[in-house]
Amino acid sequence: MERACKGIDAVISTASSTLSRQAGDSIESVDDAGQMNLVLAAKKAGVNQFVFVSFRPVPGVPSPLSDAKSRVEGAISDLNFTVIRASWFMEVWLSAALGFDFVNGAARILGSGTAPVSWVSYKDVAEMCVLAFANPAASRKIIEFGGPEPLSALEVVARFEAISGRSFALEYVPEEVLRAQYDSASDSMNKSFGALMLGCAQGDEIDMGPVVQTFGLPLTSVDEYARAVLGVSSRV
Repeated sequence: MERACKGIDAVISTASSTLSRQAGDSIESVDDAGQMNLVLAAKKAGVNQFVFVSFRPVPGVPSPLSDAKSRVEGAISDLNFTVIRASWFMEVWLSAALGFDFVNGAARILGSGTAPVSWVSYKDVAEMCVLAFANPAASRKIIEFGGPEPLSALEVVARFEAISGRSFALEYVPEEVLRAQYDSASDSMNKSFGALMLGCAQGDEIDMGPVVQTFGLPLTSVDEYARAVLGVSSRV
């Protein structure tokens, strides 16, 4: 990492072990120690700017992942930093991998499904990383980042049903079940995913108006995502 940082002006770090892992990867080795090693290497090389993709912590539900992200945020505070705290990624949470099977018309609903979430596209987060370099308004800022329209899980299902023209079968996972899974988790990854599932059930609403106004960034809507993954024209 010291060789990689030598002679460069800025770093964007998006690395996480939550979805993409090699043998031996963990939250401790990647999201914590790995990120901290990168920060130290960047400082040693005299890197001026550091853009870090973090996430919105779940109030009252700590986890190894949120602890790691918080430590990295603190470590870059003496640099020209930008922290982008992303809400729940629609490409992950609104996919079959986590029970939102739009191909077969089935959805797993966490909690009551009525709490709004600012579902965000990873593509918009990537664009925000790029904009952070060019716009001084992002300098030494923590940017809370979500999609253009907070929607509950049930509202998301309704949008997919309207666009696809088919009804979804719903499976509810009560919040007390999610809490029990979180409480009983014996390793850092399961504890962290337990916290994320509780956060999704409890909702995460962000007013993105100020960010859009400042950076002029168009945000991907759930409707646009639904049409793309369902292969439906926007004119339908």
